[in-house]
Amino acid sequence: MWMVSPPSGLFHYTKKLFLSERVGRAQALEFMRKNVANFLSIANLVVGLSSVLCSLNGHYHYACWLILSGFLLDLADGAVARQLNACSALGAKLDDFADFTSFGLATGLLLQARGILDGLLVIVYVLAVFTRLCFFSSGVPFMYRGLPCPYGASVLAATYLLTGGNLLVLRIVAMVMMLFMVDQGFYPHDKVLESQPWKKAVYAGGVLMVLFSASSLASLYYLVWSTSYIIFPSALWSYKV
Repeated sequence: MWMVSPPSGLFHYTKKLFLSERVGRAQALEFMRKNVANFLSIANLVVGLSSVLCSLNGHYHYACWLILSGFLLDLADGAVARQLNACSALGAKLDDFADFTSFGLATGLLLQARGILDGLLVIVYVLAVFTRLCFFSSGVPFMYRGLPCPYGASVLAATYLLTGGNLLVLRIVAMVMMLFMVDQGFYPHDKVLESQPWKKAVYAGGVLMVLFSASSLASLYYLVWSTSYIIFPSALWSYKV
């Protein structure tokens, strides 16, 4: 019997196809590595926009929990970018825009402008977040200048939930948060997901609290978490391996 050997062209085609699949897989993995933190920032942006829509339609309870979800996403995207060595100028811009949407616009709407003075307070709060994001640079490694706006937003959202939307209390808290954001004091990079195990446990607890958001304990959890960072920034939350 005659043995028919496969054409050499078929062998080269198969080899080329196999190599191209490997290259394509490697490129896909590299794309994911570079952009997974950006996807988290986009998720934070979508959450912030959803919170804005909820507030505009009077669903402030849902808006608060969306803001707290954005708080978790913001902590995660920075950790992912640093761990994967994927920090970039685009990522920084996406993160700032998402933060401004979630912790500036969406949080400001919780104050419910029902008059000229109320509207002015909302504008000033949003401008305080804008100023904090755009103009404050500590110049010191691992330090923020001015209270990071996610913590101010977390305090406001938790306060709204705990007080049942008491606007007087909420507006007073908002003014205090604005002072912390613009006073240019130094706050440590908390790096919750890259530090001691108890901080990771706090973050995991925050995720669980979002899943069980019907409980008032969940709101209190975020209020205590954020307030502890504001009051004891270096003693509790400075970055330690």
